[in-house]
Amino acid sequence: MKMRIFRGLWTLLVVLIFALMSVGQATRDTEMRPTGKGWGVRVTKPAQRHRSPAVTTGNGINYHGGPGTPNIYYIWYGTWNGSGANLTNRTSDSPGTQSLLNNLITGLSGSAYEHINTTYGDTSANVSGLMALGTSVSDAYSRGSVLLDSDIQAIVAAHAGTDLPKDTNGVYFVLTSSDVMEVTGFCTVYCGWHTNATIHGSDLKFSFVGNPDQCPMSCEAQTTSPNNNSGADGMASVIAHESEEAISDPDLNAWYDSSGNENADKCAWTFGTTSTASNGSQYNITLGGTNYLIQRNWVNASGGFYFHARINLVACSR
Repeated sequence: MKMRIFRGLWTLLVVLIFALMSVGQATRDTEMRPTGKGWGVRVTKPAQRHRSPAVTTGNGINYHGGPGTPNIYYIWYGTWNGSGANLTNRTSDSPGTQSLLNNLITGLSGSAYEHINTTYGDTSANVSGLMALGTSVSDAYSRGSVLLDSDIQAIVAAHAGTDLPKDTNGVYFVLTSSDVMEVTGFCTVYCGWHTNATIHGSDLKFSFVGNPDQCPMSCEAQTTSPNNNSGADGMASVIAHESEEAISDPDLNAWYDSSGNENADKCAWTFGTTSTASNGSQYNITLGGTNYLIQRNWVNASGGFYFHARINLVACSR
């Protein structure tokens, strides 16, 4: 998930770097695979491609093999009671944020937006378009307030199989309050990411999403937001983006294009047709009676009334 203000520059830089790397190499022996952070890396051998009648191919993203993951678990890392000496924005570090982000997942399940992912699948069937909000837990700075990517995995490992289920069909979201610094690249390179790892002997999928009040110019689409909580609304957009990718490409080996972009990467920081809320902010979807401005997702289908007429506000395609 690339940060907003440097999206075009970073894409150009990556294209130039990989263009230089490809000189003298046989292109048929290489391909780009996703990192889960909004860009691809070159690998020496293409992933084995499978085909199934259940899977829609083409339109920019093709199938490379991989499962689906419908269950969402939140790990609320830091302080979320709206008070504390280290907090930089108490509105976004509050139970109100937790309520908004819980509603996001329950509202997305079965929604037109989530049905975009039904154009992706594994060798047996396409993604269902459903997702479930599982158990959520709090973590009061078990790894401190300055985190590396490796700390995110350690936080997931500390909870999966203890106070959270160890669920191979789940995505664990580590959500950090505004006083927690993720110094591997949050706010400077990305606003969130997803990946997988072997944890307690199982392949678990997880994601990091930081509080964008640390860097509103990079990770918030608007500072006046539909719910008067720009940090929470910014996190909602990033969570929607990362959940779409983690569900369609959970092990970074399923659905991505020739540049290593996953489905939501192809629509990053685009919002389609928007409406204006009473406070002047923009939104493009209403879930459970609450308005959100979330990034669109790529429709892996060439046409059809359902995908182009019903979800044109939150989908992008050719």
